[in-house]
Amino acid sequence: MKNKILDLLFPLVLIGLTACQSNPPSSLNTAENSSPTATELTSTLPGEGVTVTLAHNTPGQQFMAEIFTIALEKLGYQVELRQLNPALMYAAIASDDVDFSPTHLDSYNQFINKNNIAKNIEVLGLITPNILQGYQIDQKTAQQYKITNIEQLKDPEIAKLFDTDGDGKANLSGCPAGSGCHEDISHHLEAYGLEDTVEQDQADMHALLADVVARYQQGEPVLFFSWTPSWQNTLLKLNQDVVWLEVPFTAVPEAVGNYTAEDTSADGKNLGFLVDNYRVVAHQDFLTANPSAKKLLEQIQIPPEDLGAELYRIYEGESDPKKVRQRAEEWVKNHQQEFESWVEAATTQDL
Repeated sequence: MKNKILDLLFPLVLIGLTACQSNPPSSLNTAENSSPTATELTSTLPGEGVTVTLAHNTPGQQFMAEIFTIALEKLGYQVELRQLNPALMYAAIASDDVDFSPTHLDSYNQFINKNNIAKNIEVLGLITPNILQGYQIDQKTAQQYKITNIEQLKDPEIAKLFDTDGDGKANLSGCPAGSGCHEDISHHLEAYGLEDTVEQDQADMHALLADVVARYQQGEPVLFFSWTPSWQNTLLKLNQDVVWLEVPFTAVPEAVGNYTAEDTSADGKNLGFLVDNYRVVAHQDFLTANPSAKKLLEQIQIPPEDLGAELYRIYEGESDPKKVRQRAEEWVKNHQQEFESWVEAATTQDL
């Protein structure tokens, strides 16, 4: 009887043991052998482990630099900001000490051509178009003395209207040494025969313009170099408070390039300076090693009115770097959809 019972139980035990065993792993179902998804391919950001050095020229341009910084951080880059005057900035980019700047103007080509560094750098993108530069005077004086062209300041009597230091020459509120506009103005004074009657005041541009605004508010004549977008445009409104002066002919420094009156004219007036654009200037090696960053730099656009509003805040004293960063973050939130499209295109650059 015992043997019969064992004979009956033995098959059942075998069945139970077989059922308790786990199935062998299938090579088709293992994570190691599955194909990576698009999300997994992009989980490592292209900028991870890379530090980028970004330069700008003035405190007012920090806002632009911060927008680029936020975008690069989205790609995983660490970003260091530096403030350098144009002459130093272009030398630093050419030597690969600085990777790029979003503050290039075509009129700054002189820093590229003079130093023979074009082979090391590349200009790309279009951040802000139609940057105007030129000479302005108060509308009251322009109308009273029928002044429409800077060449009229050859007349010592006209020049004396703008004399602020008592030497008989007109004081033209200009630009600091080492800036592109300083070189352009000096070239104009020589080309238009104004060196005997006009002198360029050279100092921090914001300090000079603050003095211009103060003198205008006191009813005094003013003569100054101006550009758009800028904070002074908010206080001294074009064709209401001030007017552009024309130049007798286009005289662009040779180092900048060969340009005609068509290149320096806006609204039917020859302003003497290139109608310019903010672009990115970068070292070639940085762009080659970071194609995703290059794709990003090619896309970012900032409207001129937004730059003008920020520059006015700087003039009003809101220049704390942390506050500027916060305003850049707010700008990104207000342009979120467009901003994310730039980052997405750059992130998938290498896929």
